[in-house]
This record gives sequence, C-alpha cells and structure tokens, in this order.
Amino acid sequence: MRLDVGVLVRGVDAGSLEALETLLIEADFGVPTALALVAEVERRHRLGEVRTDAQFHEALAQGVVAALRSGHADPSLQRAASGPTVVLVIGVNGAGKTTCIGKLSARFRQAGERVLLGAADTFRAGAIDQLRVWAERAGVEFVGGAAGSDPAAVAFDAIDAGVTRGVDRIIIDTAGRLHTSDDLMTELRKIHRVIGKRLPGAPHEVLLVLDGTIGQNALAQARTFSAAVPVTGIVVTKLDGTAKGGIVVAVHEALDVPIKFVGTGEQLGDLEPFDAEAYARALIEE
Repeated sequence: MRLDVGVLVRGVDAGSLEALETLLIEADFGVPTALALVAEVERRHRLGEVRTDAQFHEALAQGVVAALRSGHADPSLQRAASGPTVVLVIGVNGAGKTTCIGKLSARFRQAGERVLLGAADTFRAGAIDQLRVWAERAGVEFVGGAAGSDPAAVAFDAIDAGVTRGVDRIIIDTAGRLHTSDDLMTELRKIHRVIGKRLPGAPHEVLLVLDGTIGQNALAQARTFSAAVPVTGIVVTKLDGTAKGGIVVAVHEALDVPIKFVGTGEQLGDLEPFDAEAYARALIEE
C-alpha cells in the first residue's frame, strides 16, 4: 500500500508537480483531491517550506492527513445510549462484507462484549452458512432465516433475540447488493426502516464495505448506497493488495463520511481502526 513519490523529487517545479498530479490520479485519489494536494505542495514550496525530499514527502503526507480529517472524520463507533448497539453492514458482492463482519465480531468479543450476528442475506443459502461459520469462529451468537425468506423479517428477529438475550452488539448482514439494482436498494431501505421500528434509534451504525482494489468504481458504489440509506462509516478492504490507496481519501471527501476500519488481510485480526496519520505516512513512501 505504498505510493512511490520518490521518483518525482528532483526539485519542485512545474514538471514534478504535473507528475505528482498524474501519480495521485492514477492512485485513485480522484481529480479534485489530487489537484488540491498538488496545489498545497506548490503553495508550501513558494513559501520556502518544501526544498528537500523529506520536506516534499512531509508536505504531501500532511495534505493527505488534512483531507482525511476534514468534515465528519471521527473513526470511533457510535453506541446506543441503552440496550444493544445495532450495526447494519452493506455492500456489493465480493467486497469482503461477511468477512468484515466476522472480524468485527471477534474484535468486540475480545473486548468482552456479547455479540449476535443476524443473517439477513437470504438470497443465497451459502451466505447464511458462511456467516454462521464466522459466528462460530468468533465465538458469538447467531440468528438466521431460511433461504429466500424476507430479509427485513430476519433483521427484526435478530434484534428481537438480541434484546431478549441482553447482548451488547447486534450486527446485521445484508445481501451483496448490486448498486445498479433499484429493487435491491428498495429492499435495503425496508431493512433499515424495520430495524428502526423494532428498536428506536437503530441502526446506530451503517457501515458500507468497499473493495479498495476497484478504484473509482468504489466511489460510484459509495454514492449510490449513501443515497439509499444514511451511511455512517466506511470500511475499506483488501488494502494489503493494492497501491491505489487514494480511494480512501476520495470516498471520504465525496461523502463526508468517516473511514472507520481498513482491512489488511484474511485473518480475524486483520481489521484495523482507521488512523489518518498512520495511513497517510504508510501511503507516502519515503
């Protein structure tokens, strides 16, 4: 997950700034963010603050940090004032959504919380079984319905069970929805609405899982999902396998929604709370 800007540093001039702009766009920062970062590096150069390679890297890293901390940027998870906290997890097929839920479950369990998973992805029987396996691995409780049953009804039953059992967290999985399908987006709105009826104030978090390797397609997905339901946080997966980590910045800037976690591998512990400064410095290779 490194952005190699070292080749550009031969003195900050029009050529190197143009090369930086191209590199940032290729790394999926998006044009508006790339232009803003380049403009900031150029401004600091004119002030005499950017003369050396180290200063160039530092200015760019600070610009990335500033972008990630602008607007709504708090990576902490919201909690219910009382009763269980409900987390609704959404995203398209292949983004790593169910795996993300398993990792979140393990994280909460290790913190001493009692967790229940609700398998509201009823379109595929395999999805229900997959979530059940993750629940067993993480040592948490599980509620699922029959394949083909009403996803909103399963979500309702999961919250009902969680309230009755006195759990701390309820995490609801949803089908890997194609972001171009109006019918599936309507179903997602229904799930969100039913959850709120069963437990006022819920869901307390709506986490959108995005595949970090798909670049600007992730941005298109983010915009569509956020138009369907109020997304409260982003989880970006598969960042261990891509140098195009700029999509994290682009999504945050476009939606003004905090990045809450990043996935860096396949193991239970490979889901890290988002740290803007650590991320920026890992991204900008020194």
